[in-house]
Amino acid sequence: MYLLNNTLRPYGWGSLTAMAELFGREPSGQPEAELWIGAHPGAPSALVPPVPAAQTLDELIAADPHQMLGREAAETYGDVLPFLAKVLAAGAPLSLQVHPTAEQARAGFAAEDAAGVDRGAPERNYKDRNHKPEMIFALTPFEALCGFRAPDEAAELFRAVVRAVGTRAEVPELLTWAVAELSSGHDPAARLRNVFSTLIQDGPEVRHTVTVAADALAAADPGDLAPFAKELATVLELHAYYPADPGVLLSLLLNRASLQPGEAVYLPAGNVHAYLSGLGIEVMASSDNVLRGGLTPKHIDVPELLRTIDFQPLPVPVLAADYTQMGQELYRPPFAEFQLQRIELEQRAQDQGEGYSPAASMSGSDVSVLQNGPTIVIVVRGTVVLDSPKGDLVLETGQSAFIPAAEAPVIAKLSAHSAQHDDGALAFAVTVGSQGPDAAGPVEPRLVF
Repeated sequence: MYLLNNTLRPYGWGSLTAMAELFGREPSGQPEAELWIGAHPGAPSALVPPVPAAQTLDELIAADPHQMLGREAAETYGDVLPFLAKVLAAGAPLSLQVHPTAEQARAGFAAEDAAGVDRGAPERNYKDRNHKPEMIFALTPFEALCGFRAPDEAAELFRAVVRAVGTRAEVPELLTWAVAELSSGHDPAARLRNVFSTLIQDGPEVRHTVTVAADALAAADPGDLAPFAKELATVLELHAYYPADPGVLLSLLLNRASLQPGEAVYLPAGNVHAYLSGLGIEVMASSDNVLRGGLTPKHIDVPELLRTIDFQPLPVPVLAADYTQMGQELYRPPFAEFQLQRIELEQRAQDQGEGYSPAASMSGSDVSVLQNGPTIVIVVRGTVVLDSPKGDLVLETGQSAFIPAAEAPVIAKLSAHSAQHDDGALAFAVTVGSQGPDAAGPVEPRLVF
């Protein structure tokens, strides 16, 4: 097992305090948006201490893929860890975005290479050949936009905006057209596509409409906005961060997901989404491919975006826990690259006192770490002992480790220190997803950056 030192990304939307509060340390004074835990070439975790063959996790895996990833994962993904884990702390809304399928990513990457687009250029869509399905597990109340709502529901929201505007100004034609199109009774996906594709074109008319709508909602009596107060409040929230941005009105086409701690959602290719606020554990296939669709000053390739989006309306894709006969709490999205395990280690009365040994034989509160090849563990509360046949590794709050596929089985145990406190310990483990008959679709061959 290898202790890791991870990169903290200071993106502007990051919370100033959430990550520090989680890990019990002082804030850095800068936004702390994402803690990357893995072997992604953009910010591979460092080994603590380094080993002769490697200083970072990607170098360690490349030196011996079969030992580190296991035969099956190495043959499927090459010498690349197929997943990336993050602790994500959103203090402000992220951009509206969508991720491509594996086929779209390969084709798009090849096309941009052939066209001579620099791989680091801001206008480049495809940074690698991989898809980027993902999931988020909420550690605090977590707000997000996620997938398209039914067009008739969206029509009601736009009608509420029209009513608010009509009490104080002339209603922009674009708003009345959107209501008519969304309630037309045509194919649901076609209705959503028509309104989305019109608004995302941006331009003076769209920006004027967004501003008029936001001003009217800000001046409206809150009682007049029921029963859509939360959705319409999203318009005001987004407009405060991104004035006149098309994404402000596009939010009304999307489901508003409000997750409580312990709840999770998964995001397949084509799902338009934006994280708004909250702290969570994010897991994804190891890729940087993002097509943005608003709420950002960054490049938006509208034609490629529209080719990538799945406009079918769907409920929020909630991911419920599965429980194994060994008591493991697992979150298994329909992706081959990863699955997440929540590891709660509770205090036991017999753990207290000088006679307690964290490396003793497995007991009722110990948890077997799921290992379907390579595994990463991150501790977010308390102190955890990882016990393997090759030795023990102690992880304090905020620390993480890489477990090679060859080092198994590993048992997570409560340390003597944490056993003396009522809150126990909480950790998360990420490993390769199911590749059996229940896997949702074919495993994509070899990740290549």
